[in-house]
Amino acid sequence: MPPHLSADRPAAQPPRRGAVDALISQTRRLRGEMDAVRRDAPVEGADAQGRWQRALCDLAMHQLNDLDEHLAQLRDGPPPVPVEPAAAPGEGSLLSRVGSAEWNLLTDAASWSGELYQILGRDPAAPPLTLDELPSLVLDEDRPMLTAMVTDCLIDAKPIDGEFRVVRPDGGVRTVHIMGEPVLDTDGSTAAMWAVLRDVSELRRSQRTVSETRESLRHDRRFAQNEHRLAAELQESVLPPFRGSLRCTQRGPAALDLAAHYLPSSAPALIGGDWCDALELPDGETLLSIGDLTGHGVGVASGMAMLLGALRGMAMAGTQPGQLMTLLDRLVDTSVQPVLGSAVCCRYRPGTRTLTWAQAGHPVPLLFRKGTGRLLTAPHGVLLGATSGAAYGQAEETLEDGDVLLLHTDGLVPRCHGAAAVQRLLDLAPLFDGAGTAQDCVRMVVEEFGETRREDDACVLVARVGG
Repeated sequence: MPPHLSADRPAAQPPRRGAVDALISQTRRLRGEMDAVRRDAPVEGADAQGRWQRALCDLAMHQLNDLDEHLAQLRDGPPPVPVEPAAAPGEGSLLSRVGSAEWNLLTDAASWSGELYQILGRDPAAPPLTLDELPSLVLDEDRPMLTAMVTDCLIDAKPIDGEFRVVRPDGGVRTVHIMGEPVLDTDGSTAAMWAVLRDVSELRRSQRTVSETRESLRHDRRFAQNEHRLAAELQESVLPPFRGSLRCTQRGPAALDLAAHYLPSSAPALIGGDWCDALELPDGETLLSIGDLTGHGVGVASGMAMLLGALRGMAMAGTQPGQLMTLLDRLVDTSVQPVLGSAVCCRYRPGTRTLTWAQAGHPVPLLFRKGTGRLLTAPHGVLLGATSGAAYGQAEETLEDGDVLLLHTDGLVPRCHGAAAVQRLLDLAPLFDGAGTAQDCVRMVVEEFGETRREDDACVLVARVGG
């Protein structure tokens, strides 16, 4: 066949072999590095972000493999026409996914490469389809686009660049990318049209996977943002203000000066079930409570609100701390959404400076007096929701003027647990001895532990006798 006279550019000169070999080496090195990244990518079943990362890696590998084989074909020249039967969809090398065709408008003759027969799933012994017959293979919705591209090429000498879907004889649907140009006669009229057709079905499938996982990731992020906002609003609507002294109308040498603070997690999206609360009761006593539900999110925040509401209501009715914990445990045990929680509940009687308290698997309150600190002796109590029918003990402690009582949730001391965390808090005793208010004590705690990155949020509640 004579060389084509392109409508818009002269025939390109063949590339130098050494330059193509260099490109092949670079591509294969990049492919090896990309394969290492893909092996480290999250496996199937990961979260939306992991699936998106995996899909992007697969797409990149697919494109690098194609580039490598494209360059090899450019270096080695066109392959011989295969004589074996057409490959099944998705089978064969890149060379079997790239074919060519030319349609002669003067003789109505058509010429197809063997690879094009494989792409379209047609018998190599059958005659190639003419331009009038080609749309019969194309999906109905794609035919107008193909017809318009061919018409623009033949009439206006415009190059072809587009995609359409074909239905193979076995019923499979393949996506084909076509690039072509008119072949001009000596008088400038269009004598023929040639095209390179590539099966891009696998590439488009990979791209769709990336797009779908990206959209799934966006949806998950929007959901997480909305959930975080709802949990934060619920927390703020239920709990007292954390960044200042808690209001208490009682006055006198035995009254309590109260202050609290909330220390958020280093991951701001993680809103947990931590709470602390102070409430004046009808009989003149003061209720102090602090607790933590396991987990994060709206469900945990709503569970915290339910428990705190029940605790306040039962305390207003005169229920003592031990019995109150027993009833809270039954409430958790019968709730629709099973949770585990810890809590401390105290009733302070100013007339006798008596603190009556109970706990459910929670860090024990610390008592600071005259420059020293100690743990209160804890009554029996297991985590809320840990077992059915649990009973909770109750203890009493007589406080003195100037005493500082510190209640906190687990995680107040970052990267410390158990006895080590307790000792870090007890080391604050000399500082507390010189504090004038409960807010001063809270400020000291925040200065000591608030700036460190923490895995979970935490609450601290300080009550100072002599408010």
